[in-house]
Amino acid sequence: MTQKRASISDIAKELNLAVSTVSRALSGHARISESTRQRVWKLAEELNYQPNHLAAALRKGRSNTLGVIVPHIDGHFFSQVMKGAEAVANRAGFNVLLCQSNEDYEQEQKNVDTMINAQVDGVLVSVSRSTHDFKHFDKITKRDIPLVFFDRIVDSPAFNAVELDDFQGGYQSTKHLLEQGCRRIAHFGGPQHLQIYINRFGGYREALREYGLPVEDELVIFSDMWQEDGDVGMKQLLALPNPPDAVFSASDFTIVGAMLVLKERGLRIPQDVALAGFSNESFCSLTEPRLTSVDQCCEPMGRAAMQMLLEMVHEQGPAAQPRKVVVQPTLMTRESSRAGRAGS
Repeated sequence: MTQKRASISDIAKELNLAVSTVSRALSGHARISESTRQRVWKLAEELNYQPNHLAAALRKGRSNTLGVIVPHIDGHFFSQVMKGAEAVANRAGFNVLLCQSNEDYEQEQKNVDTMINAQVDGVLVSVSRSTHDFKHFDKITKRDIPLVFFDRIVDSPAFNAVELDDFQGGYQSTKHLLEQGCRRIAHFGGPQHLQIYINRFGGYREALREYGLPVEDELVIFSDMWQEDGDVGMKQLLALPNPPDAVFSASDFTIVGAMLVLKERGLRIPQDVALAGFSNESFCSLTEPRLTSVDQCCEPMGRAAMQMLLEMVHEQGPAAQPRKVVVQPTLMTRESSRAGRAGS
């Protein structure tokens, strides 16, 4: 049979003491005698008393809990962001409540309600792919709960945000392919209502412009960035009279789909088609050939986002001047893009 959790009231009744006296004894208050403290702690241990930190925090007007809403925790990126964010939160004495939207707008709305009902002290958010309307986040700000967006952000100067320089990531990847001799470079882009995919596409265009090359509509394919989208997109590109000699994808998952199609067709990577992805997922080092990808500095982004949120929490609400922190990406060149394979 499950034993009922002992409360301060139970200890007070057993020892014939006031609840306030027991509370002070448990917190080590200087005005409580040593003998009383020892009696209280002895009984607390016998009854297996566990302090209710949440209730105590709420009495002080704080839950000591920070909320995080992410699209998913599959793959490398969001799990590593959470690792960095939780380390900072825990070090500051806060717990983390994590919700997944599963790339669903309606679920994201429910996540927001969950955070408010849990009375979290602040919220980190990376929006879902299906989110076009951001009004549900007004519920958070209207309650003066600090809010910070990261990675997939709401592109507004009114919000605090931590983001990757996705433009630079797209530019570096495309320029790298150009430096390997590729001249007909295709792009798999994500939904263009999300700023990260707009910026990655922008970096791709800028690199082509610098080399005097046009952006050809038939070489640009937008999708939801799943592996099957890479499969369909690569087949579409290979059906062109003049197929591409390289593909830069705004997602590693999509480029894996493309890789499988190329292998099925007997085409060589990178000799026939060079490939570069984005996010540096764990599997990038396990494929054959290994995949070139943009590393998003996940843990540093998580740490920076949580640190910004904590600063707002300690300031007792939204910052007077919204801030934006930009994390710089790193291009990880591997065999799929001809790096180090001169003469191939």
